[in-house]
Amino acid sequence: MDGAELAGQILYTWLTLVLGLILLPSVFGVSLGISEIYMKILVKTLEWATLRIETGVAKQSVLKNSASVGIIQRDESPMEKGLSGLRGRDFELSDVFYFSKKGLEAIVEDEVTQRFSSEELVSWNLLTRTNVNFQYISPRLTMVWVLGVIVRYCVLLPLRLTLAFIGISLFVIGTTLVGQLPRNRLKNLLSELVHLTCCRICVRALSGTIHYHNRQYRPQKGGICVANHTSPIDVLILTTDGCYTMVGQVHGGLMGIIQRAMVKACPHVWFERSEMKDRHLVIKRLKEHIAHKEELPILIFPEGTCINNTSVMMFKKGSFEIGGTIHPVAIKYNPQFGDAFWNSSKYNIVSYLLRVMTSWAIVCDVWYMPPMTREEGEDAVQFANRVKSAIAVQGGLTELPWDGGLKRAKVKDTFKEEQQKNYSKMIVGNGSLKSELD
Repeated sequence: MDGAELAGQILYTWLTLVLGLILLPSVFGVSLGISEIYMKILVKTLEWATLRIETGVAKQSVLKNSASVGIIQRDESPMEKGLSGLRGRDFELSDVFYFSKKGLEAIVEDEVTQRFSSEELVSWNLLTRTNVNFQYISPRLTMVWVLGVIVRYCVLLPLRLTLAFIGISLFVIGTTLVGQLPRNRLKNLLSELVHLTCCRICVRALSGTIHYHNRQYRPQKGGICVANHTSPIDVLILTTDGCYTMVGQVHGGLMGIIQRAMVKACPHVWFERSEMKDRHLVIKRLKEHIAHKEELPILIFPEGTCINNTSVMMFKKGSFEIGGTIHPVAIKYNPQFGDAFWNSSKYNIVSYLLRVMTSWAIVCDVWYMPPMTREEGEDAVQFANRVKSAIAVQGGLTELPWDGGLKRAKVKDTFKEEQQKNYSKMIVGNGSLKSELD
């Protein structure tokens, strides 16, 4: 047997195993138990590594906390209370110390910037990219790490790339073919079949382990599904359990190819960046969609950008001005097995996917929540905040009032002017502190 025949035989065997053990079970939504065995071995290995580190560094029993805890202790009291111990009824130069303290706190660690970097781990997960806080490496632990590198790059990565190539190719071909059919019930059924099947294959390409909770609250047709946003794979995670009409910004590259194929088979709503600024046009197109109760539920990520899954930031109110029923969904990833957060400012989509595919696995919990509607007398902003709070509580996430747009934009002047107005009111006697003293 020459080299060409041997290579062909290896390729044939490889594809046969992939088809029989992964692809076919994915099509029917079943598991052969291989991923469960893999996860059990992985959990045991990471637990052993954690014990080795803790044993080697006995004094370092308290590792760095997650980003939600922070590296400084803040005084969250309002301005009036913070200044009450430093000033009297009029302006005093000592007021400068209060604002200097707040400024230094923001420089050292602000609440926004840290949400756009990967979440810190409590214990090392045997990935070099997360070894910043864990310096103790024993010889035995090093051997396990080397074995892990071989498994991830020589076994898992080729398998995952094969699955991803097959899944994306079938998705593009399938949606393109379905898109040639006239709009009718058969086309909708075939479109849903293609979306579900190919998304399940792509999730297997990430070694995805998803735990769905409260499936009785899954979004219904004619409704609007809103969820916190960590990564483009949020779409895969949700579509594996049901189909949606997507709403999002137009992308280029690989994402653009997928988007253009998707819209041929299903009426997804894609917008150019310039068109996104026209909120009224967006709302009009979405209202036209949900007016038909037989349409798939709309999937929207109201934060408008990816957050590192430690927090939920401001929900854009446009999604809540449409009307209809809101179906909240909370998504929480387990960073111990792999970082799902996409830092789009640092990595393009291909680099990001390669990082995910060279991680151990993607493990997450999805909570479907009871539907919510806008209450009488409640405006869109209040409704958006109520839904955001519910998602944050369910997912165990920190709720923040800041706009995710601060990821790429400067702080609006209105935020600074608001603090200036509050201080001015205190000086001229219209503030709450002056009134209490009087």
